[in-house]
Amino acid sequence: MLYKDLILSMIGSLMLIIFLMIGVAFLTLLERKVLSYIQIRKGPNKVGLMGIPQPFCDAIKLFTKEQVYPILSNYFSYYISPIFSLFLSLLVWLCIPYFIKMFNFNLGLLFFLCCISLGVYSLMVAGWSSNSIYSLLGALRAIAQTISYEVSLILILLSFIFLIGCFNILMFNIYQQYIWFMLIMFPLMMVWFATSLAETNRTPFDFAEGESELVSGFNVEYSSGSFALIFLAEYASILFMSLLFSLMFLGGDIYSILFFMKLSFLSFLFIWVRGALPRFRYDKLMYLAWKSFLPFSLNYLMMFIGLKIMLLTLIF
Repeated sequence: MLYKDLILSMIGSLMLIIFLMIGVAFLTLLERKVLSYIQIRKGPNKVGLMGIPQPFCDAIKLFTKEQVYPILSNYFSYYISPIFSLFLSLLVWLCIPYFIKMFNFNLGLLFFLCCISLGVYSLMVAGWSSNSIYSLLGALRAIAQTISYEVSLILILLSFIFLIGCFNILMFNIYQQYIWFMLIMFPLMMVWFATSLAETNRTPFDFAEGESELVSGFNVEYSSGSFALIFLAEYASILFMSLLFSLMFLGGDIYSILFFMKLSFLSFLFIWVRGALPRFRYDKLMYLAWKSFLPFSLNYLMMFIGLKIMLLTLIF
């Protein structure tokens, strides 16, 4: 019986990865289409019907191109960091509460925090091992940004942990059967969305890449397959943050079509923000993290702790 469970888990994980990669491919197509219409032009429309096979053509092109390594780079670290980045982006999907033979466990939120914290190391190693000043500068910016916004992200999650009294993501589904958390925690939802944008290095917080001074940031020396892996990791993270947002604030019923419609809308929102907003100034970004979001998250956390203590005193 144990072997059957193990085989089913492995098949489930493999299917999850395959469908996630397909989802990422079409998310890139959606982004290119939406941005093109925002900028009043046509997006990819030459390959196949309405440009639908375009992501697969891009993948073939990137993975068949010659891999170029800078002579002065630290070869092993340079080679392994994109693989590690994608591995973490896929690993974090294991904590999503599937009722089938998958890896649903009680400490899912802690697992998620561990995975996103480890993502900083792949950024740092990718920027440092290229042995380029520009990639190192891009990596430093990205690390400072990610670490700053992780603090408020963790505090918001702690508020939810006090609210639901458990680390299991499945509890979000149970607690939101009658009312969505969005309706009672709207300000917290907006802060979470802005923090998700900063965590995934998306516009208006994409300081890892600045056209005027850094070109492409920490991944400036990467090409072909390595660049594709970094790209896949970023878009897998966007999908995951959209999914977690849906679970936390918009009702957690993962088996309804409505849930996936909400997930798709949130992924679209990431793209819409990119098309609508200009890039922030870096000092403003840090000011927002430490002077606005951090006190806000702390106040909410104190409020939830107070409510929990008050509830316990009333019960006992």
